Amino acid sequence: MKEIILIKTGEIVLKGLNRRAFEDILIKNIKYRLKDLGEFKIKNAQSTISVEPVGNNIDLDEVSDKIGKIFGITTYSRACVAEKNIENIKLCTIEYLQEALGEAKTFKVNAKRSDKKFPLKSPEICTEVGGYILEKFPHLTVDVHEPDITVTVEVRDFAAYIRGSVIRGAGGLPTSTGGKAAILISGGIDSPVAAWTMAKRGIELIAIHFASPPYTSQRAEEKVVSLLEKVSEYSGKMKMFTVPFTRIQEEIQSKCPEELFTIIMRRFMMVIAEKISKANECSALITGESLGQVASQTIGAIACTDDAANIPVFRPLIGMDKEEIIAISRKIDTFDISIQPYEDCCTVFTPKHPRTRPVLKYVKQAEQLLDCESLIKEAIDNVKITKISY
Repeated sequence: MKEIILIKTGEIVLKGLNRRAFEDILIKNIKYRLKDLGEFKIKNAQSTISVEPVGNNIDLDEVSDKIGKIFGITTYSRACVAEKNIENIKLCTIEYLQEALGEAKTFKVNAKRSDKKFPLKSPEICTEVGGYILEKFPHLTVDVHEPDITVTVEVRDFAAYIRGSVIRGAGGLPTSTGGKAAILISGGIDSPVAAWTMAKRGIELIAIHFASPPYTSQRAEEKVVSLLEKVSEYSGKMKMFTVPFTRIQEEIQSKCPEELFTIIMRRFMMVIAEKISKANECSALITGESLGQVASQTIGAIACTDDAANIPVFRPLIGMDKEEIIAISRKIDTFDISIQPYEDCCTVFTPKHPRTRPVLKYVKQAEQLLDCESLIKEAIDNVKITKISY
């Protein structure tokens, strides 16, 4: 019995004349994600993308897991392929869904007939298949509202497809359809979630990490790599740019007012990240800030930070509370990595009483005590690049 995976794309169908371009990019992404798992025939027809394995040694469980993490896929399901006659459809339904039907107590049948030449209409297909299921599984009863299992029969131009449960995909838009941006990533809970959230809108990512050895350790940097590997399971491969930040932080600490330390530090981050972003064809920056979560994330502090940037800064978590952010981090499997106890540069030299309502004029006056241009150039000249893959 031939088994395939059927994919629905959801939001892409609303793209009008651009729909085909979005679908082509999604299919390209699917091919890339599955290339190490074997050979596949991937077709797009009648609002459904089908993924058919070529050969008998392909692990469809692994294929299904990969497909579930590809942005642009709303739902997907494994299905068997049957000849387009009702007797064969009934036999394949029982054989393919035997285990699931045996464990269920209630069921219903849905039928979709795209091939209008097929002699039975959708209600008649439901009656035939449903009756045969009841004959073979007399313990079952029909429940059209909340069944334990929904059996779906799709009669298309070249074959009939039989499937059981539908699995929710990652949703969103295909990677690279929304442009390219840089995520400023620490080792905390928030920034990996921000990266995932923007990648879901089709953004292709690069990552920028600020390290401050010896105040931060190599293990802290490895932690960030692990976080990005989890994100890349959804977003695809990316590059991480590790910026040496020790000298900048030491200079700020020694020459600037303590209560402005965090704001000035974040302004340096914005300038450096923007330069790296433009060199890598990015059009925006992404941060994991949530309004009011810490002193540097008040409206006034964010305004002072944004003044240093000349490209858009996206903050997808800005209106979320910590519980909402943690829920997503658990969903994408980054939470346990994020809570590992390795310091990041944002926790180094933290002022005792940070200014929550900084005045931009005074922040800029404090920055004049520093040789900003030289410090920024030195940091960028010593950036380390790491390739991240899933």
